[in-house]
Amino acid sequence: MRRGAIPMRLLLVISVVVVVGVIQFQCASAESVSLETGGLSRDKFPKGFVFGTATSAYQVEGMAHKDGRGPSIWDEFVKIPGVVANNATGEVSVDQYHHYKEDIEIMEKLNFDAYRFSISWSRIFPDGTGKVNQKGVAYYNRLINYMLKKGITPYANLYHYDLPLALEKKYLGLLSDQVVKDFADYADFCFKTFGDRVKNWMTFNEPRVVAALGYDNGIFAPGRCSKAFGNCTAGNSATEPYIVAHHLILAHAAAVQRYREKYQEKQKGRIGILLDFVWYEPFTRSKADNYAAQRARDFHVGWFIHPIVYGEYPRTMQDIVGDRLPKFTKEEVKMVKGSMDFVGINQYTAFYMYDPHQPKSKDLGYQQEWNVGFAYEKNGVPIGPRANSNWLYIVPWGLYKAITYIKERYGNPTVILSENGMDDPGNVTISKGLHDTTRINYYRAYLTQLKKAVDEGANVIGYFAWSLLDNFEWRSGYTSRFGIVYIDYTNLKRYPKMSAYWFQRLLQRNKH
Repeated sequence: MRRGAIPMRLLLVISVVVVVGVIQFQCASAESVSLETGGLSRDKFPKGFVFGTATSAYQVEGMAHKDGRGPSIWDEFVKIPGVVANNATGEVSVDQYHHYKEDIEIMEKLNFDAYRFSISWSRIFPDGTGKVNQKGVAYYNRLINYMLKKGITPYANLYHYDLPLALEKKYLGLLSDQVVKDFADYADFCFKTFGDRVKNWMTFNEPRVVAALGYDNGIFAPGRCSKAFGNCTAGNSATEPYIVAHHLILAHAAAVQRYREKYQEKQKGRIGILLDFVWYEPFTRSKADNYAAQRARDFHVGWFIHPIVYGEYPRTMQDIVGDRLPKFTKEEVKMVKGSMDFVGINQYTAFYMYDPHQPKSKDLGYQQEWNVGFAYEKNGVPIGPRANSNWLYIVPWGLYKAITYIKERYGNPTVILSENGMDDPGNVTISKGLHDTTRINYYRAYLTQLKKAVDEGANVIGYFAWSLLDNFEWRSGYTSRFGIVYIDYTNLKRYPKMSAYWFQRLLQRNKH
């Protein structure tokens, strides 16, 4: 996420994926205690509330260089020695390409309603545009059709960090406005090809992460930044994150426009975008710390949702970034404003924010622009216990505050809680990995806070656990396990963890 004042730990607020197999637990008494839902059940949520799991293409599919798929910027990025833990790649990952039936059957057994997956742009268009890879199209048809056969509703995300490498080479990818049309064309093809069965579309997952980690400190593909902020061979942290974000917003809006004009009336679906949102809590009640927390929220989630709801960037950003912040034309404002039927919020953690009372760095960059200090404890008390990832503190009330903030500040839009979860170390043994009581406690506490926000009127219509399967966790490689299904990486066997059975119990339907 940020550098300098904004530590690396924050930067990795990211996504993960999970797969499942079937195992019986012996000890019934221990099971009944451990699987206690804390009064939560499917019918405590509004009628029609959707429960699902989430993954992304590069993190779970495998077959990265096979069946006609073209490389993405991540296929290139992972080649840099030392970039990913143990130099891991997503080349095989958990091979959902071949195990999709098993994974969908696991979802069905666990009583989930839906699966949020992503489509690999370069599996459909190996060069980003032009020639279609029919083997890629056939794979997604198989995946979608089997989901529907098993009663799992498909939620298709069009972009999860994985720009076709050909477009990066052709015109520097997201830095060029050409990407707006190319993305809209790719989205149009997906609507036309899969939209008779897919009724829930998402354009981009975590565009803020794409812009900040890819172009401000360079710790994600394509690895661009100013010299002051990272070990990059090219880039400009003062301008590129804002240009990229601008093109991402326009590409999102252009895809939504295509969907609404050409497909929505007939296909009767909906389309939105997925935004990551760390809750930023003021460190003290001082005015300065409150302003610091608000700057952080504006630069984080506001950067994307504000233009989509109000047609312009947050005033804070306009004042601080000045003429380095691109402007929307009148025509673009018309296209961008209102360009979502729902917003997905990926929410994991919370941090304290304080005013650092120091002059801003002379080196300009997105993360410097916040001018805030991060704290993870107060008076010696951590904001919450830490999961395996150094950025992931378990702070359930942060979810409640984040959802309430979106409700109050952005007109109570339709929200899907599109990612939420925690990780264990990658080297955990299978017996310990399956006994994931901390994860059960995490989900119980966060869902309790989500229910509280819903009960108070937040228009949340669904919840997706991250992730179905342990998988390739970006720069952490396979050293981090977010799945509710344990993957044995030696043979790719799937073993549902206790948390999977906890969800099974939570989501059982009362048969009348």
